[in-house]
Amino acid sequence: MRSQLEFISDAFPPNPDEENTVNPGRFGESLARFLAAQLPLHGYQVRNVYAEDWGWCVELHHEPFALWIGCGNQEETENGFLCFVEPSRPFIRKWFRKYDTRSIVDQLRTTMERILQDSGKIRELRWVE
Repeated sequence: MRSQLEFISDAFPPNPDEENTVNPGRFGESLARFLAAQLPLHGYQVRNVYAEDWGWCVELHHEPFALWIGCGNQEETENGFLCFVEPSRPFIRKWFRKYDTRSIVDQLRTTMERILQDSGKIRELRWVE
């Protein structure tokens, strides 16, 4: 499964107070909030946007398993960003049941890629396994 979407953009700078919520040198809140604003236009219900030590999480309303997008900068590339969708495995187990995640995750990945491409705010978009 395609796992990580990398791209370059100067449209998502760090917010001034972001260093207080994520690890030093990490940011991605502007990107996460941009995706959170766009996803409902494509039929997704955003449950929450919150900081993690590695960047930002866009949590989506989905049952029976958790579905979210991770957003963060790439320190080794100027204006570089990385987004990834979880779950990243084709199958997950929850409460003694096995769920096939492939179609839901692929649909979200396609939507995320389309949102970013159509925004005109990014360049050099590529999927990394």
